Amino acid sequence: MTDGNGRALSEPPFWAGSQPPCGGPAVVALGGGHGLYASLSALRAVTDALTAVVTVADDGGSSGRLRRELGVLPPGDLRMALAALCGDDEWGSTWSEVVQHRFRSEGELHGHAVGNLLIVALWELLGDPVAGLDWVGRLLGAHGRVLPMASVPLDIVAEVELDGVTSTVRGQVACALTPGRVQAISLVPEDPPARPEAVEAVLEADWVVFGPGSWFTSVLPHLKVPALARALHETRARRLVTLNLAPQPGETDDFSPQQHLEVLRQHAPELALDVVLADTGVVDDPDALEKSAAAFGARLVTADVAAGDGSPRHDPRRLASVLDEIFLQKR
Repeated sequence: MTDGNGRALSEPPFWAGSQPPCGGPAVVALGGGHGLYASLSALRAVTDALTAVVTVADDGGSSGRLRRELGVLPPGDLRMALAALCGDDEWGSTWSEVVQHRFRSEGELHGHAVGNLLIVALWELLGDPVAGLDWVGRLLGAHGRVLPMASVPLDIVAEVELDGVTSTVRGQVACALTPGRVQAISLVPEDPPARPEAVEAVLEADWVVFGPGSWFTSVLPHLKVPALARALHETRARRLVTLNLAPQPGETDDFSPQQHLEVLRQHAPELALDVVLADTGVVDDPDALEKSAAAFGARLVTADVAAGDGSPRHDPRRLASVLDEIFLQKR
């Protein structure tokens, strides 16, 4: 395979970027969107053996348009993960801004992210989603690898309850916008093929990190891909859940931290956890949360990991410090 100038595309080139920290445990972070971005922004400061396994069910915005028009995996959450792995030097910060940039126009390019188009172009050239993502990662000097959780685009089907009546909605956007409380999710197709690279990464990891993120559309879907779910249950890696700082509108309205764990247990009753990490400021009932963590076999860790401005965002440096301490205790 060659590019438009006849150069071979068989192997990703090397572009110098800032180097990640040397050493650290092998960590796989699961999720999508802004939650996974926050997790990766912290984890890349802790280890240089980092893999993101990303949901592929987005059907809105630029990703949804490209998915419908070209039949590709939705690239948006994959792009955000790559941007989160960029370094803090000039190279990394510049490329992070480039891939996140969205066009503003009166035409068909309006709303498309540059990174989405770059990723899809490489997919068309290489015919392999993972190879294309590896190429973009090398260009960005990414401090880790980004993998899709499945080989095909997925649809999320949610059971939503409102005023005692349960309805079924399909699609990630519909799940987020439909009034009511999401009760459970499933995927279409029902038995999607997992990316073997993602399964291998989970099985070889020292730590697997769930969350933070949209609980029903970014965190739980990984447990609905059969081969990936088996790996998450069978891996010898330790498992950590980072809880959200605030309910997700349209998904987890009024959820307490322990309710997030209860929903996780409903979807994966055999899953064992080692650590549940929660921000001190959102834990109203420590005993109840500790009991919910213990149901998974996990210990509860509370720490100040939220941004100092009061917004419901994790502070990357605070989160990195706490994660590093947790990882060191278990080495």
